[in-house]
Amino acid sequence: MSEPEFTIGIEEEYLLVDRETMGLSEAPDALMDACLAELEGQVSPEFLQCQIEVGTRVCRTIGDAREDLRRLRAGVSKHAADHGLIPIAVSCHPFAEWKKQHHTNKERYNTLEKDLGGVARRMLICGMHVHVGIDDNDLRADLMNQFTYFLPHLLALSCSSPFWQGADTGLSSYRMTIFDNLPRTGMPPRVASWAEYERSTQVLIDLGVIEDTTKIWWDLRPSSRFPTLESRICDVTPRLEHTLSLAALTQATMRMLYRLARKNQRWRIYDLFLVGENRWRAQRYGTSEGMIDFGRRAIVPFDEIMDEWMELIGEDAGILRSVEEVQRARNILTDGTSAERQRAVYKDAIDNDVDHETALKGIVAHLIEEFHHDL
Repeated sequence: MSEPEFTIGIEEEYLLVDRETMGLSEAPDALMDACLAELEGQVSPEFLQCQIEVGTRVCRTIGDAREDLRRLRAGVSKHAADHGLIPIAVSCHPFAEWKKQHHTNKERYNTLEKDLGGVARRMLICGMHVHVGIDDNDLRADLMNQFTYFLPHLLALSCSSPFWQGADTGLSSYRMTIFDNLPRTGMPPRVASWAEYERSTQVLIDLGVIEDTTKIWWDLRPSSRFPTLESRICDVTPRLEHTLSLAALTQATMRMLYRLARKNQRWRIYDLFLVGENRWRAQRYGTSEGMIDFGRRAIVPFDEIMDEWMELIGEDAGILRSVEEVQRARNILTDGTSAERQRAVYKDAIDNDVDHETALKGIVAHLIEEFHHDL
């Protein structure tokens, strides 16, 4: 088996907020034109007019991804400022109302709105996707089965959506409750081979239910456009360095699973019912309440899980030149997830007799600061 290149690509979706009101604002055509002129094919409108999406080039290392993503974030921020707008990287705006948003007038999005109805109209959410280059289709199918185990862990570290329409939901990733209302979402099914994956998805294509597999929105999927395995479970994270750590964990973990395969070994595949319980724990608690270790039949604190994870992928991070970024994932436990930091900002404001509405605006100001911290 020839070793895949394990190249990496990162996609992020941002929300655009008004500099004065901190509320959502639609992207004017001039903003999109300016971004497209500077960033070419690496920026695009998203489903809602208040969203904008960026995607890095194909990067050989996390270091390369850092430079490209920093350039993309800075470019969007610069052109947004010309229109009194600021981007934030967060999966749910703290107080925006989905009923007041409008979808982008493009054929793909018009079709989505028609097909999905009210489910689509509530899609005021943003995510972060990580592509890892694996050009062997059978290997992609095999690694999809095994990597699913780690999806809840990545979600837990990325949580950034505790507030929805001005209320604390009690969840760390409320985005997932919205996204899971769409069809063809959630954890990927187990497939015996690439041929089985193609047979199953082709049924829906032949029936005209979907035109291609871009309409399959699993937490992890083989990309239909690139020879990659694409992790889609993460909330988008405000801090650039946290995004890079999540991407580095994804890349190194996939290489670790490949390394096991070369030794004729594999990660144990647990029933999706059990992995789904960890997915819910991540969605509800982030990293604060630990994860279930199915082998030990115990709920294990997340810092202990991180220690074991780092040991598993240490060799691979070294080969991929991502040791620092992988190790920096511990900073998320130290500093708290974005969901925890947002709640802390809100609590501090309320404790200082700030009213509810102003406290929510303070969260947006905090998110703006975090977006620009590493630029």
